[in-house]
Amino acid sequence: MKTDTLPQPAPSAGHPVKIARSRPLISVVIPVYKAEKMLDELYRRLSQALETVTASFEIVLVEDCGGDNSWSVIERLAAADPRVHGLQFSRNFGQHYGITAGLDHCSGQWVVVMDCDLQDQPEEIPRLYAKAQEGFDVVLALRGPRKDPLLKRFTSWLFYRLFSYLADLDVDGDSGNFRIMSRRVVHNFTRMREQLRFFGGHIEWMGFPTASVQIQHSERFEGTSTYTFRKLVKLATDTIIAYSDKPLRLAVRAGFAMATVSFGFGTYILGRALWHGSAIPGWSSLIVSLYFIGGLIIGILGIIGVYLGKTFDESKKRPLYIVRRATDSAGVELD
Repeated sequence: MKTDTLPQPAPSAGHPVKIARSRPLISVVIPVYKAEKMLDELYRRLSQALETVTASFEIVLVEDCGGDNSWSVIERLAAADPRVHGLQFSRNFGQHYGITAGLDHCSGQWVVVMDCDLQDQPEEIPRLYAKAQEGFDVVLALRGPRKDPLLKRFTSWLFYRLFSYLADLDVDGDSGNFRIMSRRVVHNFTRMREQLRFFGGHIEWMGFPTASVQIQHSERFEGTSTYTFRKLVKLATDTIIAYSDKPLRLAVRAGFAMATVSFGFGTYILGRALWHGSAIPGWSSLIVSLYFIGGLIIGILGIIGVYLGKTFDESKKRPLYIVRRATDSAGVELD
């Protein structure tokens, strides 16, 4: 198989320099968080699955400072197999920043992104790769009946429905991060350096030819998900704000609708008073209306404030993440 070398990009914020090296056929990018008990099994199954396709592969594990011994396990795996590369952040940045770092540093012609908890089965990778060879730049792994708790399934469904509506993107809620992408998709993804990261939305926005493969969703290998309800709400809020100004436009429409209804009702009350000479009652309803309108105005101002705050964050131009350590630090310029 013919190999080529990667160009050396100029240093940029949050985009460490990679030293040129031969390009494997497949890279697998995996964000790692509190996964020390899963990594050996993950590596074993990944290696077996990838070797059915090619011996030219790499596994990029990005440790997001979960506070356990995951980094020690990654170092051990990398020492035993040079196809394993590890990065460790300086602090916890989050899953989507881990994916970004992995995509920045991987070099495969095709790149698989998956979670570390083995709910995404490595044995499905050959099927994703085979489907991609039919002429698709992105192949999504659509999960079958999910093994997650009912509440998580419901909140996930609700998030994707709201996100698709507010961001005007058709994001399939049956697909998670598990997918395979061509090098040109990854290259264009690494050009998108906004602070608010949502991997699936970024890929959907690019619009490359996409297909899907139905897979079996497994139970988590060890422990429970670290995504609490509060974290899911924050992710949903940040993501919707990052991708759409529709909340602002909906607020404007609500304001005009309230003004129209209020004007019509005020005209009715005035006409009734003039024609029938009756007093205008309703001080209690007036106070309630004032509180309602005041709350609505404060809410709209809050939405505007959030957008301004995110704009302020973008204007700082801080790096998306900071790499503290790498298993092959000769090939990575540490931040």
